[in-house]
Amino acid sequence: PAAVSWYDEFQRLYDTIPCVEVQALKEHSDQVLHLSFSHSGWLFASCSKDCTVKIWSNELDISLQHSSNMRPYNWSYTQFSQFNSDDSLLLVSGVFVGPHNSSSGEIAVISMENFTLLSRVRNKPYDVFGCWLNETNLISGNLHRIGRVTSCSVLWLNNAFQGIESENVNVVKRLFKIQNLNASTIRTVMVADCSRYDSPDLLLDYEEQLAASSTSTCPVFDLGSDSEEGEAKPKQTAEPAGQELPDDGDAAAEDGLQQLFDDIMEGCVRAAMTESELEARVAELFIRNRTKPPEPVLPTDSSSKIKYLIFTTGCLTYSPHQIGIKRILPHQMTTAGPVLGEERRSDEFFDSLDHVIDIHGHIIGMGLSPDHRYLYVNSRAWPRDCVISDPMQPPPIAEEIDLHVFDLKTMKEVKRALRAHRAYTPNEECFFIFLDVSRDFVA
Repeated sequence: PAAVSWYDEFQRLYDTIPCVEVQALKEHSDQVLHLSFSHSGWLFASCSKDCTVKIWSNELDISLQHSSNMRPYNWSYTQFSQFNSDDSLLLVSGVFVGPHNSSSGEIAVISMENFTLLSRVRNKPYDVFGCWLNETNLISGNLHRIGRVTSCSVLWLNNAFQGIESENVNVVKRLFKIQNLNASTIRTVMVADCSRYDSPDLLLDYEEQLAASSTSTCPVFDLGSDSEEGEAKPKQTAEPAGQELPDDGDAAAEDGLQQLFDDIMEGCVRAAMTESELEARVAELFIRNRTKPPEPVLPTDSSSKIKYLIFTTGCLTYSPHQIGIKRILPHQMTTAGPVLGEERRSDEFFDSLDHVIDIHGHIIGMGLSPDHRYLYVNSRAWPRDCVISDPMQPPPIAEEIDLHVFDLKTMKEVKRALRAHRAYTPNEECFFIFLDVSRDFVA
């Protein structure tokens, strides 16, 4: 994208793509799951199924600086890490085995000054992963079951330093409370800082972007097809779908909810409605009538202090098929002050999402461009006209992995999706694949 001529592009591809292995690091004793680099580039951290997080010095000859074994804390493995913005702290996310072999997650914060463990925070489900909101506060998740396929995700803001100076200092604050439908949950949280959008290091031209967003189809460019069938075929653009409900007024929803409850109490609910259908209907009515309305997602020029919380979610099945976006306002970025629940009316149980992008497929990876302007998403598509009747039976997923790019300024998909990798893991075993984005490359 940054090239100005074919010759420049050839030079870039020839000279700057990493293609020579210079060192093999064999200190981990099991599968390595994730690598993260410090913002300065001088350090990186690795997570592994051997249940350690290792911190390395990234010099000409890479050397191991520190290794933390998390097994004493009942962790099964470490799975993700992230440096805070000034590289003074490292967030490490892991999976631990709780009572009755229940699998949950935890986030640990390690100081880079002396490699001490500063705090540990519960994180459920474990593939929320967690992320930094600013230098000293991190976001974690918790999950509460409401019914068989309905649950509630609570996102928490935690202070990295959990030592209590006084009884009046909050070290944790509830940030958002979101109802999940049809066995879906919030996972893979990340934060985009809107103030970074207009740095000169933009990956794509904005005017070109606007022109692209006005067209209705979006070609897929196949980078590694094994057959002629994989030639670039146009496909429908995934239209970002706001979580807007039919405009039949609060009163109608209230009446519908009341009528349904009355019918249940009097045993008048028609026999054709299964327990799951009934649960889904009640959950939808709650979302319609007991949820704080979404904040409008405005152009971010005037409100550069806002950040977006971005995560995978869904509304039809447990496999993550939507990207949820929720604005974090300046007063919410600290554990000080009132807890979040006080911002909602007493009859508003949940917070709504400000924007939803439907991918129509299983999302298996997400990453932000360095300027936080573009969101890169790996997915495996569902069949075009599939119907999901049972949330526990998601549609089969394609072998091809599509890479979508969304402009967070316009909330539109950019003009082309890329396709290079193939995957053969079936639906229920499909897992997250991390991707990383630099100015010139996506890995």
